[in-house]
Amino acid sequence: MNKTPSLTTLRWDAEFPVLRLEGSGAESFLQGQTSADLSKNKDELIHSCWLTASGRLRALLEIRFDESGADVMVLAGDANSIQQGFDQVIFPADRVRLLSRQPQRRLQTLSDQESSEVIWHDTTAALPELWEQRPIADADALERWRLQQGWPGGDGELSGETNPFELGLSHWVSLSKGCYLGQETMAKLASKGGVKQQLRTWSSTSPLVQGTLLKRDGARAGLITSVLPNRDSPGCIGLALVRRQHLDATSLQGPTGEELILQRPSGFQDPPQPVAS
Repeated sequence: MNKTPSLTTLRWDAEFPVLRLEGSGAESFLQGQTSADLSKNKDELIHSCWLTASGRLRALLEIRFDESGADVMVLAGDANSIQQGFDQVIFPADRVRLLSRQPQRRLQTLSDQESSEVIWHDTTAALPELWEQRPIADADALERWRLQQGWPGGDGELSGETNPFELGLSHWVSLSKGCYLGQETMAKLASKGGVKQQLRTWSSTSPLVQGTLLKRDGARAGLITSVLPNRDSPGCIGLALVRRQHLDATSLQGPTGEELILQRPSGFQDPPQPVAS
């Protein structure tokens, strides 16, 4: 029996752009363009990444299949770039058409104590009672949850220079399905353990800004990618990309000695470990 969600759980309630792929070739086309294995669990929402050919993360996607095609929601990233990128590589033999982009309401629970629930909801319909009773998270609460989870939705994380393994998204990447955009790089990173940095949550009693370089005993150790000032106390929290050789540190220093306490984000999935030969 499923556990009844707490009515005090906050909800993330927002609209996101959705690209519609119509046609029998939708699954095959998306298999070649995104990182997850879309042949599994097609009756559920599937998380996947859109990468460059060199494995850099460009967008975070949530995909829903139906009998006539698929809807691709852009959770983070530039929807225009994705639309243009898909359109440039669709050919008649793909048996799929890219339709006009539409907004879609999406709701997600933001409780650390329970598994996160997600629904796509018709904006013209009334919410189910359980969802209606969940308070909507304000911008501060939503950003605090994102930072604690390590959800890499900010422009500091989606900088065009990071890959999914660095950002804790290894569960969004298939290493066993066929070829897809960026697959060769992801396979090399997985086989060689070549991730040079990982995302970490931090807190500090000092004011800091995005882009600040972090140090450990004078050596460069990381870079702040997101910052949220505390609402009722001094200092701030945020996300930082920490270099591999400093991942054992429990704290790092800012440029003038500010102390940052590090934690592994609660939603972070470790990169694949290389298989010993």
